[in-house]
Amino acid sequence: MKYALLSVWDKTGLVDLARVLAEHNINIISSGGTGRALAEAGIQFTEVSEYTGWPEMMDGRVKTLHPKVHGGLLGRRGKDDEEMTRHAIEPIDLVVVNLYPFEEMAASGLPLDELVEYIDIGGPAMIRASAKNFRDVAVVMDPSDYPMVKEAVMRGEFTSGERLSLAKKVFARTASYDAAISNYLYGLEGEFPEVLTVQLRNGRTLRYGENPHQQAAVYGDKGIAVQVPVQGKQMSYNNYLDVDAAVGLVREFDVPAAVIVKHNNPCGVAVGKSLIDAYVRAREVDPVSAYGSVIAMNREIGDDVAEEIAATFVEVVIAPSYTESALKIMAKKENMRILYLPEKESADALRSIDGGALVQRTPEMTAEEWQVVTEREPTAQEMEAMKLAWKVCKHTKSNTIIFADAVATLGIGAGQMSRVDAAKIAVSKANVALEGSSVASDAFLPFPDALEEAVNAGATALIQPGGSIRDDIVIEAANRLNVAMVFTGTRYFRH
Repeated sequence: MKYALLSVWDKTGLVDLARVLAEHNINIISSGGTGRALAEAGIQFTEVSEYTGWPEMMDGRVKTLHPKVHGGLLGRRGKDDEEMTRHAIEPIDLVVVNLYPFEEMAASGLPLDELVEYIDIGGPAMIRASAKNFRDVAVVMDPSDYPMVKEAVMRGEFTSGERLSLAKKVFARTASYDAAISNYLYGLEGEFPEVLTVQLRNGRTLRYGENPHQQAAVYGDKGIAVQVPVQGKQMSYNNYLDVDAAVGLVREFDVPAAVIVKHNNPCGVAVGKSLIDAYVRAREVDPVSAYGSVIAMNREIGDDVAEEIAATFVEVVIAPSYTESALKIMAKKENMRILYLPEKESADALRSIDGGALVQRTPEMTAEEWQVVTEREPTAQEMEAMKLAWKVCKHTKSNTIIFADAVATLGIGAGQMSRVDAAKIAVSKANVALEGSSVASDAFLPFPDALEEAVNAGATALIQPGGSIRDDIVIEAANRLNVAMVFTGTRYFRH
């Protein structure tokens, strides 16, 4: 290796890498802020303008866009040597470049006229050229790869596998960079752009999909997608789906809460003064369904909760943290997967359909516009129960009916074609008397039948979106049955 070109925005580890290059007699070409950092560290280099014979121009917009640079990157060793010699083009063996931070600056709300200056031109051109010629040029964008680069420099060469791996990173990065620019510019047209470009990284193959005959993988570098067990078996396709559902619901609560999910539906949800209270309540809502479930909690798991979890069969547990002794207790269940609850990632929901995708954005739930529509106002306890049931409704497959008291769900009817059937199932799933309970429906009640089913089971309050052409009939029935009813104005279908 004779020549290296260094031009980076992120200067993490730059000086240490450049020192290794200099110690191994590699000529460094650089300019701008990168050159200043090298000069301050006493590392010799050749200015790009000196190498090309052309000055930087247009406020730095044009500096590396020159045949002596790109010829050195694209020239094929053993094929283009004569032409390179004729034009005094030196072969550049190593390129260390990262790009202007367009994504970061766009997120900061910078005006478009200023933001366009963070659309990198020379950087992507150089790394794409280098990656195309990866058999002869090693191209590095990520400071985390610098240790590998140092080792290659010290042994005098990169392996073919290292070169290809670095090139793949380049094309993934330029794809995501262009996607960010495209999405931003198309996003100026309105809430959802005409063209949406998505890139998902960190792909990992799973053992199989929903069923053993289906192939599957998981992609993502943050949130639930990146979580792997700190103990227990490898995560499955279904585990990821259930964990995502459980976490979405447990994040609805500020007080200690436990959510138990089976087949993408909650089968037990509860809150308590302590996590052990919440977990035991949630499990006892439907202990049969809780067997082989996914559990999400929003507080650190200690020994008491760990002992209760380890007393039965659980597929996955996810919580913000665990005591060391709790992990040892749960380690007795060798197959049980233990995950850490990540920070919430705010992003649109993307769902594939034949030939494309659906994109959805969900605003935060608020009770500010709830309206009591019956003659009787709900009691404070009924209102607390309705709030809990409504949160659970939001995360349960439609049609759904949820019975709850102020601290736990009591009966869950999910995924039914008929709302009244969902009510009947919720009643049948209850392990306790439903006297004085509150009920939530994810969509409006088109007829009083589901309300009457709930009242017959003992419910005294009901929360629903409202909006049916027969709302007056349902309200009349609620008044006749002395039920307090609240309209939210928001529907929560979940397909």
